[in-house]
Amino acid sequence: MARETPTDESISNVDATRQRLLEAAEEIFAEKGFEAATTREICERAGVRNIGAINYHFQGKERLYAEAVRFAMSTCVCGAPFPEWPAGTSSRQKLRDFVRVMMARILEVPRPSAMHLMNREMTRIAPSEVTANAVRENIKPMADLLTQILAGLLPDLPFEKRVLIGFSVIGQCLYYRQNRVVGEVLFGRDVTRNYNAEFLAEHIADFTLAAVGKLADD
Repeated sequence: MARETPTDESISNVDATRQRLLEAAEEIFAEKGFEAATTREICERAGVRNIGAINYHFQGKERLYAEAVRFAMSTCVCGAPFPEWPAGTSSRQKLRDFVRVMMARILEVPRPSAMHLMNREMTRIAPSEVTANAVRENIKPMADLLTQILAGLLPDLPFEKRVLIGFSVIGQCLYYRQNRVVGEVLFGRDVTRNYNAEFLAEHIADFTLAAVGKLADD
């Protein structure tokens, strides 16, 4: 009997099932972690009756987890693009633009589960291979860009010091995403409601440039 050629519709259905499983896995893994999550509840969340669908699409729970982490991290770092700076753009302006894009990406993640799963992985005591691969693919390009900007801004500073400053920049960005509730409880929503991406980016850039003695050069 001749094998049937897959139709565009059948391929589309397969892709849709895989995507639903991936999105459901991101949510369940973000809520419970790898060990506590079950393939059955992932299928139920995805509306997929056949529990064997995970093996078919992902060759098992471990591969599904790796793909879910990769999916979550790629979601968190996409969004607003970094500008293509014309020649002669100052390193100070590039840093301001970098922070502005980072804050837009961090505060406007389309799926909360993506940020939750990314945070779960990033706060491990030791990185798993899953995390390491996702970081290399999704986060390293941004780290390289920030490293280049800081090299232009602080060319005489040792590389190790510039790395620490880079961590401080990103740490400030993440703080305002991860501690919204803390800020509201401490100071009230009347204070924090204006903490949008543009407002926070300007503050973080000013604070960083002042800390490294470059604010007055603006």
